[in-house]
Amino acid sequence: MLKLAMIGSRGHFNYVFMDIEALKKMADITCISSGCEDPVDRLKDRCAEFGFQPEIYADWKEMLETEKPDVVCVDGPFEKHAEMSAFALQKGIHVFCEKPIALTCEQLDLVKDALKVSKARIISMVGIRYMTPFYQAAEMVHSGAIGKIKLIRTQKSYKLATRPAFYSRRATYGGTIGWVGSHALDWVMYFTKDKFESVSALQTSEDNFGNGEMEIAASCQLKMKSGIIVNATMEFLRPMSAPTWGDDRIRLAGTEGVLEIRDEKIYLIDKDGSRVIEPEDTGMNIFADFLGELSGGKPAVVTTEETIELTNACLKAQEAADTGKIIYF
Repeated sequence: MLKLAMIGSRGHFNYVFMDIEALKKMADITCISSGCEDPVDRLKDRCAEFGFQPEIYADWKEMLETEKPDVVCVDGPFEKHAEMSAFALQKGIHVFCEKPIALTCEQLDLVKDALKVSKARIISMVGIRYMTPFYQAAEMVHSGAIGKIKLIRTQKSYKLATRPAFYSRRATYGGTIGWVGSHALDWVMYFTKDKFESVSALQTSEDNFGNGEMEIAASCQLKMKSGIIVNATMEFLRPMSAPTWGDDRIRLAGTEGVLEIRDEKIYLIDKDGSRVIEPEDTGMNIFADFLGELSGGKPAVVTTEETIELTNACLKAQEAADTGKIIYF
């Protein structure tokens, strides 16, 4: 049974509880901390809902040093992701971290340096890989359903609603490319099993409904090492009247067909014509998959190496948007 610690609740910490049966089979939540001035109530209540009674710490470092957990869920202030993750890795604690795991190249270096002296692993919360229909569509693409991929277009569209104050400052938010666009860039890595070669990007914070420095929309143009051309867009312009919180889409054009994901369905056009595929529930969960690997099972779908590469890609895309330059990897 693995000992699990949790720090913060600002993002997708609920991935931990999405497969409660698997969680209880492999881990016990032994301690929690907000990691900052945030109240710990959300974490405390969520743990209590599923029968966990963790110790509560005001100081996250003291918690990790005292409790010595096997794995920690890091979901505190975005600007502290890297510090918290590096500290845990240096203590030999595996890390499940909100994305992006670093807001600057210097912060990413902290994590990379910690990994050099640690046997522990870190993955970021890119759980959409596991959700239908993305997992099933990726399996189809990997099996050759559309031949050799040549062009990819992705879309991340969210409702804005009322965002916490930290979204209004780059120093505490990191940028819409990293927060929202990380999913889209992760899909590209997942579907292609390729690496990035170059990126250019555009962004705007105009008409952002009073949210300070937060970019309301952005677009990244990337080239993969294999020559695949990618366009990824991300924005907070989805109307509040829309039926779902987000609208996630990807279109992959290959030498033998075109595959699209939209409205939670898979659309495929190939030599046999066009059809709509209703995806089947994978029954998978990113955190349960990670715990399974840490417990001696098969490797998780998300790897530490991909987590580092994704974070680096987001940082380079952000640099490209800020400078107006083409950035090479």
